[in-house]
Amino acid sequence: QDHLGESGGGSVQAGGSLRVSCATSDYKFSPLCMGWFRQAPGKGREGLAAIDGDGHADYKDSVKGRFTISQDDAKNYLYLEMKNLQPEDTAMYYCASDAFLECTAQETADFGYRGQGTQVTVSA
Repeated sequence: QDHLGESGGGSVQAGGSLRVSCATSDYKFSPLCMGWFRQAPGKGREGLAAIDGDGHADYKDSVKGRFTISQDDAKNYLYLEMKNLQPEDTAMYYCASDAFLECTAQETADFGYRGQGTQVTVSA
């Protein structure tokens, strides 16, 4: 897990935007799927978005149109751009990777490797 490091979380008001980033060296190993999941206090992990080595992305229905997953050309960084954030988006956000599970948003919650997380707090 220490080869994934999230940053960019913070506090915003409802309707605001944030971009969280994940520094990773996991792309050195392929095939590989990268993704983001979140976990709110007292709740289970919720898979949000996944992207494969060819750049194909998959999203949880509830974040489609608001969240965008991307990677830099060198594949050293994974990003999650979040718009129109709402209080229910408040959670710890984790990047994750896996070489064996299906590359879908739902599966990211069970990926084999994850970082330490970055907190996103949205106030009403």
